[in-house]
Amino acid sequence: MTQKYKVFSWLLFDFANTSFSVMMVTFAFPLYFKNVICYGETYGDAWWGFSVSLSMLLVAVVSPVLGAAADFSGRRKRFLFSFTLLSVIATALLSFSAPGTVVIAAGLFVVANMGFEGGLVFYDAYLKELTSDKSLGRLSGYGFAMGYLGALCILLLLRPLLAGGIVPANAHNVQLSFFLVAIFFAVFASPLFISLRDEKKQGGTAISLDAIRRSVREVRHTVLHIMSYPDLARFLLAYFFYNDAILTVIAFSSIYAQNTLGFSTSELIMFFMLVQTSALLGSLFFGFITDKIGPKRTIVITLLIWFVVILSAIMSEQKEQFFMIGMLAGIAMGSSQAASRSMMARLTPQEHVTEFFGFYDGTFGKASAIAGPLLFGMVSSGFGSQKAALASLLVFFSLGLFLMTRVRSVSTAPHR
Repeated sequence: MTQKYKVFSWLLFDFANTSFSVMMVTFAFPLYFKNVICYGETYGDAWWGFSVSLSMLLVAVVSPVLGAAADFSGRRKRFLFSFTLLSVIATALLSFSAPGTVVIAAGLFVVANMGFEGGLVFYDAYLKELTSDKSLGRLSGYGFAMGYLGALCILLLLRPLLAGGIVPANAHNVQLSFFLVAIFFAVFASPLFISLRDEKKQGGTAISLDAIRRSVREVRHTVLHIMSYPDLARFLLAYFFYNDAILTVIAFSSIYAQNTLGFSTSELIMFFMLVQTSALLGSLFFGFITDKIGPKRTIVITLLIWFVVILSAIMSEQKEQFFMIGMLAGIAMGSSQAASRSMMARLTPQEHVTEFFGFYDGTFGKASAIAGPLLFGMVSSGFGSQKAALASLLVFFSLGLFLMTRVRSVSTAPHR
C-alpha cells in the first residue's frame, strides 16, 4: 500500500466514526432515548447522563492499560478493530430498542460508546507515524474535516427518515436510522484495516494475563513519572478542563435547543448540518494555521472563541441567533479538537505514543466527560435553567485557558 492510500484510509475512518458521534451521542439517540424509550419523562435525563458518564468512566479506566498493551505488542490495529466492531454491533442492536426498554437501551449505548471512544485511542496514535512533525496540524485538521463531512453526509442520508420527528409515532423510522448508522460506520471504516499493518514486535499475546500485568506496571510508571514531561502534564490538565466543557456542549446541544429554544426536529437537522459544515471548514482552516503559528496559540484562539459562543448562547432568545452561534461553535469545535490532537502528538515520545494517547483520549478526555454532564445536570436542576448550566461551563474554559498559557509548545523533558 502506498503512503497516500494509508493516509486516505486513516482519514476515511474519521469520516466513518463521526456518523456515530453525531447521530448516537449528539442528536438523534439522546432525543429518542428521552422522548420514546423513557416516554418523555424527566427520569430520562438522569438515565441519559448516567449512561454517558458510565461509558466514559469505563473508557477512562481501561484506555491507558490497553494503550500500553498495544505499544508493547505492536497490535494497535487489532485493538482498534475490536473496539470498532463492538461499537458497530451495539449500535445495530439499538435499532431494536423500544419504549420502556430503558435498562437494555442504556446498556447497549454504554457498550457502543465505549467502542467508539475506546477506538479513538488507537486511531489517534497513528497520526504521528503517518506524517512529519511540521504537518501534524494539517493532517489532524484534515481528519476532523473528514469527520464533519461524514456527519454531514449521514444527516443528509437519514433526513427523510427523521422528517416525521423523533417521537413515538415515527419510532420505526428512527430505529432504522440507527441500523443505517452502524452500516455506514462499518463500511467506511473498513479501508483502514486493509491498508494499515500491525508492527511486528516480540511482545507475544497482548491480552494475556502477563501482558496485562506488564501494561499495568507500565501505566503506573507513566503516572509516577509524568512530571518528567512537565509540558505534557500541563497540557493534559488544561485539556481536561476545556474538553470537559466542549464535550458537555456536544452532549446537551440537541436537548438545549429543543427544550430552551423550542427547535423542531427539522430545525435541529438543519442546525446540526450547519454546525458540521462550519466545523469542517474550521478544521481545514485552523489545520493550516496550527502549522504556521503552532498548536498552543491556535488552542488559545479557539478557547477565546468558545467564550464568545457560550456568552452569546446565554443571551440568545431567538432561533435565528442560535443558528449563527452554532456556526461559530462549529468553527471552534473543529479547530480546538484538531489543534489539541496536534499538540498531543508533538509532546508525546514515540516509544509511548499509544499509551500516552490512552491518557489523552481515555483518562483525561473521557474523565472530563464524566464531570461536565453531571455538573450541567445539577446546575440545570438546581436553578431550573439550562442557561445557568451553560454559564457554569465558563469556569472550565477559564481554567483550561489559564493552564494552556503555561504550556511550552515543545517538550524539553528527557524521553524515558
